Amino acid sequence: MRARYTQLPDAQYLKDWGLPVSQYADMFRVEVWPENWTAWSLFEALQTQWRVGAGGVVGLDYSVLADELRAREIPHEDHDRLRAEVRVMEAAALQEIYAEAEK
Repeated sequence: MRARYTQLPDAQYLKDWGLPVSQYADMFRVEVWPENWTAWSLFEALQTQWRVGAGGVVGLDYSVLADELRAREIPHEDHDRLRAEVRVMEAAALQEIYAEAEK
């Protein structure tokens, strides 16, 4: 999850250090295991649904998650598990977002 929210070094930074951009092209590629694909795709669908307060990003809008679960016709018995899996990704994303903000 960190890879999704980590800022890659830009081409000028790499050039300044004499590093070839081609070596960093796949540096933060994310592989998703098949058993995690549904949760990952739900999380990706929520990327425009972050709630923001005075201190910055605070979390995802979970009412939109409920709408997404219904729209995708995901069986109700899977909802709790998928919500929990999305929360794990949300926590990792928030950790990285705040780490980047502190730099």
